[in-house]
Amino acid sequence: MKTQLFRNTLMASLIVQAFSFSHMATAADKIIKIDGSSTVYPITEAVAEEFQRAKGVKVTVGESGTGGGFKKFCRGETDISDASRPISQKEIDACKEAGVQYIELPIAYDALTVVVNGKNDWLKQITVADLKKIWEPGSKVKSWKQVNAAFPDKPINLYGPGTASGTFDYFTEAVNGKAQASRTDYTPSEDDNVLVQGVAGNVGGMGYFGLAYYLENTDKLKAVPIMAKEGAKPVLPSEATVMDGTYQPLSRPIFIYVNATAAAFKPEVKAFVNFYLDNAPELVKEVKYVPLPKNDYEAVKAHFKSLKPGTGFNGSPEIGIKITDLLSRIK
Repeated sequence: MKTQLFRNTLMASLIVQAFSFSHMATAADKIIKIDGSSTVYPITEAVAEEFQRAKGVKVTVGESGTGGGFKKFCRGETDISDASRPISQKEIDACKEAGVQYIELPIAYDALTVVVNGKNDWLKQITVADLKKIWEPGSKVKSWKQVNAAFPDKPINLYGPGTASGTFDYFTEAVNGKAQASRTDYTPSEDDNVLVQGVAGNVGGMGYFGLAYYLENTDKLKAVPIMAKEGAKPVLPSEATVMDGTYQPLSRPIFIYVNATAAAFKPEVKAFVNFYLDNAPELVKEVKYVPLPKNDYEAVKAHFKSLKPGTGFNGSPEIGIKITDLLSRIK
């Protein structure tokens, strides 16, 4: 009875929102508007290009960061929001207040990659504890020698995502134990290419961003193997180490969030998301991310078909979550 009541309430809400859409009907309704994570951007852009070619529907894709994308999404300005972390409690509340319901869809895995300058010949591996020592709030580490007495007395020049980035949220949660907890005296940018150029241009540079941006710049940068704890085996980020679960704690699912009203009442949005999920395995690999296992994609497709809104998270990132477990939490 409660389930039926919930469904009736949801449908009534979607119909009200759809009525609003119908009164704004213009040629622009055939434009699918997407914004959000710069990490997810390469995947969504690749899907958008193929969809436009196949279906003739215009798709715009922005990259204002996960946080910036959710601000637009919760104001009803976009149909889909790219996100490199789960929706936060503040964003959940903003969407609820605006009457925006969303469908949470994992679409790939990413390996958050710690990189140094290609000429750095002293850092062979690093523990999560040493990453915390470098990046935690109030850190006084200014020189590589402060990390390890055997390292040269060279300045550490740090580059990382800005505070609106989902990558920033995930890294700080995984390394420092709390999302948004970070030293502030580093060079931030929502543009991963700026971070690449920063580390590449500084021998003492260190930064972090998604695996795809590292793989495009292996001639300039070195990925640092991560040790989950002292004495553990150092592990480099790769498709294999993400899939077998050994690249921890910096592997993560990445998402698209779909406006539930748009999914139900705008055929072009529903078609785009189905196209996205059908073609994700190939296009995700093409842009150098890690596809979900086949069974997980089937579970995500079934979840989207149900048009079930909500999130499987509690408003913050969760390290090591399985896709099927995540979807089963959304009631």
